[in-house]
Amino acid sequence: MTEHFDGQDAWAAALRAHGRRVTKQRLAVLAAVERHPHSPAESILAAARAELPELTAQSVYVVLGDLTDLHMLRRFEPPHSPALYETRVDDNHHHAICISCGRVEDVDCAVGHAPCLTPHWDEKSKPMTIQIADVMYQGICQDCQQSQQKTSNPPLQMKEK
Repeated sequence: MTEHFDGQDAWAAALRAHGRRVTKQRLAVLAAVERHPHSPAESILAAARAELPELTAQSVYVVLGDLTDLHMLRRFEPPHSPALYETRVDDNHHHAICISCGRVEDVDCAVGHAPCLTPHWDEKSKPMTIQIADVMYQGICQDCQQSQQKTSNPPLQMKEK
């Protein structure tokens, strides 16, 4: 089941269910991540400060770490990027990342049931029970493809006589 909450009341109930006090800082961070999924800590800090101007960077990092440990937030690390955070947790979805603009899209489990992939174990391996498969697709989004096509195929101009 995917935990996905809207509104401060739902976030407050989730914090209490995890044994945490409901604080302005936690609510501001959760709201910022909810509004801006797949964001790095600096962007979350900026968004949360719109609601809570006195919020410190240290406080945001502590809250992000705590909520990630509680599985209220998910942290993932794309290559060549700072860690990104989202509120979509516990459903083993994956991510597609545009290598041109950095846009991130959620990708549901494509084949079978979680964890989606069955590893091949060779004779030297010590097989294990897989709990989570973390797949990261990398490609070029449609917007970037269209932009690249426009710059590589400029419109033909008529020659002057």
